Amino acid sequence: MRRNIGALAVAMLLLASPALWAQAGAAAVPFLLISPDARASGMGEAGTAIADNINAIFWNPGGLGFLRSRQIALSFSRWLPQFNADLFYSYATAGQYFKELDGTVALNFILMNLGEFVRTDNFGNTLGTFRSNEFTLGVSYGTLIADDLGAGIQLRFIRSNLAPAAPGESVAGIGTSGSFDLGILWKPRQLRIAGVELDDRLALGLNIQNIGPKMTYRNEADPLPTNLRLGLAVQAVRDEFNDLKFAVDVSKLMVRRDSLGSDALPTSFITAWKNPGVELAMGMEYWYQQLVALRLGYFTEPSRLGNRRFITFGAGIRYDMFTLDFNYINTIEENHPLAGTMRFSLLIDLGSTASPE
Repeated sequence: MRRNIGALAVAMLLLASPALWAQAGAAAVPFLLISPDARASGMGEAGTAIADNINAIFWNPGGLGFLRSRQIALSFSRWLPQFNADLFYSYATAGQYFKELDGTVALNFILMNLGEFVRTDNFGNTLGTFRSNEFTLGVSYGTLIADDLGAGIQLRFIRSNLAPAAPGESVAGIGTSGSFDLGILWKPRQLRIAGVELDDRLALGLNIQNIGPKMTYRNEADPLPTNLRLGLAVQAVRDEFNDLKFAVDVSKLMVRRDSLGSDALPTSFITAWKNPGVELAMGMEYWYQQLVALRLGYFTEPSRLGNRRFITFGAGIRYDMFTLDFNYINTIEENHPLAGTMRFSLLIDLGSTASPE
């Protein structure tokens, strides 16, 4: 017996908006690197140094340390719309600040639906269909370790359901693993550079994502997409009516693999630097009276990493406790799988949970 796993593998590799175009098969569960919210996605996927709402669980859990409210975030996107591949990405998270813990706790769920596939025998006869999906469950905690420095961690359970066991076989194409993220975010209260006051206007962030054991399918083990992100954000304008931010992210996939296999952690933190280049994301966000936002971003990577280049456009509108964001990807090259991808996300801020001082 055999399955139509070839099509499934192609779908798995194509969904890697994150980092795996040139390193096909270098890491498992690449959906873990898909940016979940339309806000940062509209800024070219630069969010490591902003991380100022509950979506910090992805961009930088250190940002959770600065939150003092209860928030819920939801996101949905049809993935690779040009292929009409029945792929979609769903994301939900909720968290709040607890005075007793001196920090924010958040729960998170991500589902990547990989669509329906046909199972056939060795003669090409159809034996039925099956659906594939991958999901994660995560819990995060962030706190302030100084007045201007937040630190956070996320623990995650990962399940990859590629294919059930075929008739007559005992092993399914299913993998299970776990991982954790570590992040810090520095937002200096008092800072002067070259005579320019930057108090509460500059932020620096670092996030190491998806640190954990390899994912095993049948007898093959693939590393998780461990990723190192560094971010810088500057608030260029801030007054009664206008708020303008610029952000830059640099990221590096900490995975090293060749024909003999893949390096295990922590060795890959060193050997991964043999892989060429880094990804660069940059973007801007403008708010008018904290009611309407416009965003623009650019993402690029060296040709040896996949040569992905795209421009992102985004917008947001805030009403009372609700913020609705949208973004659109415009790829530089024609017929790119990500062309026309849209994300919608909703942020609900239920108010402060910190006691007044």
